[in-house]
Amino acid sequence: MSDTVTTREPEKATLPREIYVLVGASFLIAIGYGLIGPALPNFAASFDVGLTAASFVVSAFALVRLLFAPASGKLVTRFGERPIYLWGLSIVAAGTLACALAEEYWQLLLFRSASGVGSTMFTVSAIGLLIRISPAHLRGRASGLWGTSFLLGGIAGPVIGSGLVAVSLRAPFLAYGAALLVTTVFVWWQLRHSTLAARAADDDEPELTFTQALRHPTYRAALASNLANGWVVLGVRMSLIPLFVTAVLVKDETFTGIALAVFAAANAAVLLLAGRFADKRGRRPPAIAGLALLAVGTTLLGVTSNPWLFLVAALIAGAGSGSLNPAHNAAVADVLGAKARGGSVLAGFQMAADVGAVVGPLVAGAVAEKMSYAAAFGLTGGIAAIGLVLWILAKETLPKADDRDEEAADEVTPAADSSCPEAGCQR
Repeated sequence: MSDTVTTREPEKATLPREIYVLVGASFLIAIGYGLIGPALPNFAASFDVGLTAASFVVSAFALVRLLFAPASGKLVTRFGERPIYLWGLSIVAAGTLACALAEEYWQLLLFRSASGVGSTMFTVSAIGLLIRISPAHLRGRASGLWGTSFLLGGIAGPVIGSGLVAVSLRAPFLAYGAALLVTTVFVWWQLRHSTLAARAADDDEPELTFTQALRHPTYRAALASNLANGWVVLGVRMSLIPLFVTAVLVKDETFTGIALAVFAAANAAVLLLAGRFADKRGRRPPAIAGLALLAVGTTLLGVTSNPWLFLVAALIAGAGSGSLNPAHNAAVADVLGAKARGGSVLAGFQMAADVGAVVGPLVAGAVAEKMSYAAAFGLTGGIAAIGLVLWILAKETLPKADDRDEEAADEVTPAADSSCPEAGCQR
């Protein structure tokens, strides 16, 4: 019997104003990532260091994000999402502006690494804010809107950044740092009196620990799917596809840009639709469909020498990622619940993607070098397939229509039933 839950669509489905504040901030932050992307490796190389050292400046940011994620989760649990979000933005702003002023390689490495600390702080806290602010029946849509804004900002950023690089390698860092300062002030101004964004005055909110969350099969599935998503989208897509296009398809950087744009366009086209579906019919169906498409599309990328079929494979993989993201984000929110504290749960979920982003390019690159591109992309598709199996075995977490009002009134307390230990399981 299917676990899919068909729920009644509320007559009035309106997202709170605070969601749009976070969405706008996400767009500006993503533009900033794109701004400095074209400049960072060349800026590092300008300090007369080798290719490995120049590349490590890029990797150091992701590595620090990964290492600091547990601490960020504890900070969110201790102080709340809103202050950690603002402090995280401030740290990235300061680190980015300092990068623009760096006079030696080690200074650039230090300041960029410090930005990774702030990045994981505002990422973990932003997910927590989305959970706290979003009504249970709109979590998929809120996640889809947030993801779309970040994706569109990531597309626009490199276009603007390429123009700034022509002026100076330091100009993108100055522009991004200034934009982050404006974003920090904007978010503070908009959320300073928000009762939704503020933590309750009492301190008796239950805390869901990472160990407790691991007992939930849907949280385990979400960890696996976020690992696969980070492996494919944040890692292999940016590292292996450009090499494959040059070596196998014998195309230039222009075709690489087209392939990446097709992936991003398919992702963006599906995100909002998948979020709505996840809110109406359940989290499992779009997650399962997304992982299946991601596994098939990624595998196909490595077995074709036809440029048109390659673009079709990129389209399939992009649609898979777009279908998956709102579903597993909303499922983690369901497991945690709107009122429970769970910084370590959110940090663990974010770390899964960061592990994929760091490990994926290294492992896939080594397999491509020792064996073949087909084997590397096949391995990547296999990682998505593992997530698919776990999602097939997962429980549906979409709250029933009759239970949605209760979530707003009741606090979420971990249950003793080990087969379904947390709030949100459908019996």
